[in-house]
Amino acid sequence: MSTASEHAGQAALSICEALLLAMNDRGLLPEHEIVGVLRDAAATHENAVGTDHESENHRAVADLINAIIAGGNSVRRL
Repeated sequence: MSTASEHAGQAALSICEALLLAMNDRGLLPEHEIVGVLRDAAATHENAVGTDHESENHRAVADLINAIIAGGNSVRRL
């Protein structure tokens, strides 16, 4: 069962993805910079420290961001 927090996270992800796509479409950020932003975000979570539970959550977030990069979801690749 989904929680309000999960819904907020999904909404935030959708909004950020739409913003990245719009910035690319308008020529504000080229694809390589968008991918760089995503890589920086993933690295932040990969390098985070904390309890085992916190580290597991950070790893899951990093994995999700890396999957977005691999899938090209936030850039329109021709």
